Amino acid sequence: MNITVKSRNKVLQLDTAIPGIRLDKYITQVFPHFSRSYIQKLIEQGHILVDGREAKASQKLNSTSRITIQLPPLPPTQLVAEPVPLNIVFENEDVLIIDKPAGLTVHPAPGHPNHTLVNALLAHCPSLAMSNDLVRPGIVHRLDKDTSGLIVIAKNDLAKAHLVNQFKSHTVAKGYLVLVKGKVFPQQGIIEAPVGRDPRNRQRMAIVENGREASTQYQVKESLSNHTLLEVTPRTGRTHQIRVHLSAIGYPVVGDSVYGSKSAYTKRQFIHAHRLGFRLPSTNEYREFTCPLPADLEQALETLSHNI
Repeated sequence: MNITVKSRNKVLQLDTAIPGIRLDKYITQVFPHFSRSYIQKLIEQGHILVDGREAKASQKLNSTSRITIQLPPLPPTQLVAEPVPLNIVFENEDVLIIDKPAGLTVHPAPGHPNHTLVNALLAHCPSLAMSNDLVRPGIVHRLDKDTSGLIVIAKNDLAKAHLVNQFKSHTVAKGYLVLVKGKVFPQQGIIEAPVGRDPRNRQRMAIVENGREASTQYQVKESLSNHTLLEVTPRTGRTHQIRVHLSAIGYPVVGDSVYGSKSAYTKRQFIHAHRLGFRLPSTNEYREFTCPLPADLEQALETLSHNI
């Protein structure tokens, strides 16, 4: 095995000793100080390529496989509690349901070490500091910074494992209110197209042949001038999935400057996570929660209605 290190890029050339080994298992053996779950996340996020292409953690390697690894900067592990007000929709001993405002990042990351939802959660629930996850305690899923709406937080590690299993098995009900440009037809449908890193711009996602399976269901709720309000239900949870899928079929999200264009009606992407349903960890009781559109998105709809 040859390893060439340049900056934070590591290029590995497998020898013939272990053909047939899983990608994630092999990298964990080469870098034992990284957990297998961390390696799997790097693969999912497109930081690890096999023969120049995105891969899956379960991909079997052969004697000629060439692996490229780009390690992102590690986020800080010293989290500080910050008394940021939270809009709590529900809370018990296991979970918190938060109506997250647009503009609030979920967890610390390079370039954004504080003033996140995690910092606010540590002030509200100090016991989260005892979590096994030192970087994203309690976080089981995420919303984009500029997406508002419901997010569930696990208050202990047992609850987190219970919720993670539900997300992995796609049994969590998620509903988004999304405004797109154009009159959507047909009135309902399912978009199925693999999503992965855009090979021309690694900061973006795109529909790519070797991407991860992705499925998005939509239903028209209201037509407004040359715009349509949709109820969107993602069946999978790929990064930027809703935005990529809707843009791909010709109906970009209003205010989405990455996959569409800026809008005079809203300063941010019109996506609101208004419905979230799952089984509570301790009782296994199914509960569904909803929250209304925030004022800025309501104003956008009102302005559009007046323009008709």
